[in-house]
Amino acid sequence: MTGPAPVDVSAFAATQLELLAAELQSEIAQTAETVGGHTPAALQRAGVAVTNLVVGGWRTGMGGRTVLILEGDAATASSDELPENGLRTGDVVLVAEQPGGSAKKREMRDLEKRGVHGVVTRLRRTALEVAVDVDKSEQSEVNIDILQQHSSGNGRVWLLKLADEVTHKRMATVMRTLQSMPEASYTPLMRVLFGLSSPGLPRAEQDDVKWIDPSLNDSQKDAVRFALHAPEVALIHGPPGTGKTHTLVELILQFVHRGLRVLVCGPSNISVDNLVERLATHSVPMIRLGHPARLLPSVLSHSLDVLTQTSAAAAIVRDVRADMDARQADLKKPKQKGGPANKTARRAIYGELRELRKEYRERERRCVRELVGGSKVVLTTLHGAGGSQLRFAGDGGQSQFDVVVIDEASQALEAQCWVPLLSARKVVLAGDHLQLPPTVKATNKTKKVAEEAAASVRGAKQKAVKEKSGAGQKEDGLYVSPAVATAPKGASTTLEYTLFDRLLDLHGNTIKRMLTTQYRMHERIMRFPSDTLYEGKLVAADSVAARLLRDIKYGADIESGAPAAAVADIDETREPLVFIDTQGGDFPETVEDAADSEMSKGKLFGDSKCNIMEAHLVRQHVCTLVRDGGLRATDIAVVTPYNAQLAQLADLLQADFPGIELGSVDGFQGREKEAVIVSLVRSNTAGDVGFLAEKRRLNVAMTRPKRSLTVIGDSETVRRGGPFLKHWMEFLEEHADLRYPDASTIYAAS
Repeated sequence: MTGPAPVDVSAFAATQLELLAAELQSEIAQTAETVGGHTPAALQRAGVAVTNLVVGGWRTGMGGRTVLILEGDAATASSDELPENGLRTGDVVLVAEQPGGSAKKREMRDLEKRGVHGVVTRLRRTALEVAVDVDKSEQSEVNIDILQQHSSGNGRVWLLKLADEVTHKRMATVMRTLQSMPEASYTPLMRVLFGLSSPGLPRAEQDDVKWIDPSLNDSQKDAVRFALHAPEVALIHGPPGTGKTHTLVELILQFVHRGLRVLVCGPSNISVDNLVERLATHSVPMIRLGHPARLLPSVLSHSLDVLTQTSAAAAIVRDVRADMDARQADLKKPKQKGGPANKTARRAIYGELRELRKEYRERERRCVRELVGGSKVVLTTLHGAGGSQLRFAGDGGQSQFDVVVIDEASQALEAQCWVPLLSARKVVLAGDHLQLPPTVKATNKTKKVAEEAAASVRGAKQKAVKEKSGAGQKEDGLYVSPAVATAPKGASTTLEYTLFDRLLDLHGNTIKRMLTTQYRMHERIMRFPSDTLYEGKLVAADSVAARLLRDIKYGADIESGAPAAAVADIDETREPLVFIDTQGGDFPETVEDAADSEMSKGKLFGDSKCNIMEAHLVRQHVCTLVRDGGLRATDIAVVTPYNAQLAQLADLLQADFPGIELGSVDGFQGREKEAVIVSLVRSNTAGDVGFLAEKRRLNVAMTRPKRSLTVIGDSETVRRGGPFLKHWMEFLEEHADLRYPDASTIYAAS
């Protein structure tokens, strides 16, 4: 065995609890500060709220949930359409009475007292729907009633996006279990994952695999064989475009073919849904757990909620649901038309609804046992593996499975991974640790927490002894423990250090197989990341190695009415790699000016950088690609590390180029487009590059395109950001189509 010494499991768990607590506190404080310091209108512009709504009605949704139907207030809107907003299906939200005027200083606790929490289940142009959790107390039912009456009385409600605390709670729960677990209870897999035992040797890897998809390349087949035969753990390293999902589908099917039950997890719903879509074509018995609001429409037919409605017990369940709808309707009736006459009558109806929901859930629970127990493959998010649906299936949930497969493991917090792993027998982790790690908002704070805790244990051994004997101090149910000092170096300072990273450090490449043929990028786009990050091992498949934008031939687009056409052969479409170098100081960066907008004053953008001249260069290049080259805007993505630059780009591009995709580098991970334009933003005399210094962020940016990558930035500034950036600038100067823009033409155009 190579790498660091074995990990003290209890100390590791204590460290994670410290870091998770700081992260949650940071998220909650950030939400409270944002809400308390801005008007509803400013929060809406920032994409975290929708204002001027009324409760148009409610109904009973999947799982017996109450679904609020929120519509725009006709008295304040010029049309029936909802105001522009940044919400997405699956967002956790608070619906509450909207304060009048420009009131700002609102305490979250005051809002929550008279509001309800829920999940956005549907977004339409004229209405949105929110599934509300009303199981915990009668107060939730009362609050819904208050919101309905508030809307009926010419009042308005608004909707706020919140931090999702459920995930944090499940991670903390599993870490507490690890912290208190005696060593005698450690599973063989746990011992390997913490370095207390060496990984077992794979069984003889004779070629006994009957390939379900014989088109897999040699590195993909090697990874599948290795993962099939590894006794406890296998890592599949999938660089960009190398067919990691394709490989995992084959692996899962091979496990099923061998009679094994598989639990498939990922850190996000989209990562899980992608696997569901691919597996669906193979008719494998599978079920997708999770809130239907968070699932892609294409996978809903495999979801537990939908299958529960179509099972043998569905008719009885529907009867209970009809009774619930009837009682909800009674609540909405006015007194003179048979509605409840007083609070006592309403309270009685709330009681009936709670009893009906209890019966509804019991009947659904029986369906869950049948459906989950009969599925060879169960798919869910990592934190979803700790939900009630698996527990209802019996035998403690994940212990029923022979193997756990975790996709995008390098983007998952390690504590998330332990939710399905606690009683697992074998795990396969797939990901790319050379792309961005999971997003952590409280990075500096968590480092400080860990460092201070480590210092305290070194200087106060008696406290460590007391903690070990159970006298540790608690805060909100989480140990604030000096035991973090005994955790291995690196693991104790940040949540960004993933299980994938730690296992590579612990056991080395003996537990890993890398996919080496990539099917996304032109060879010249691929070359730099391959040589600098992937040991020069990536090979461009013949089908993509030389393809260019000018090779695209569009069929007729029935929806838009666009006729069949081919992309023109111009400079911008025949070059796979373009570098527009703004060196010379004529394209300077700026900090989002706090005087420009209320959002900036309140730090909704923070101190984000932007570069308006560079944004105009992006627009100029897009114009050339679309208007001269004939490339469709839907095939173009513009990415940048800075949110303030993103806002500038949106102002310049969205109206004239509908369908163009704009995003942060971090948010575009896992995506691809025919043409990608990267705006680096940084241009200053100090050589300060900020976010660009993170090579994993640049790796994401430069590996998104298929046929064309255009980089716009100041080489003089960027090359001073470190050896990696210096090497990249030298590579672009030698291998890209190099251009030097004239600032005067940009000034004239803008």
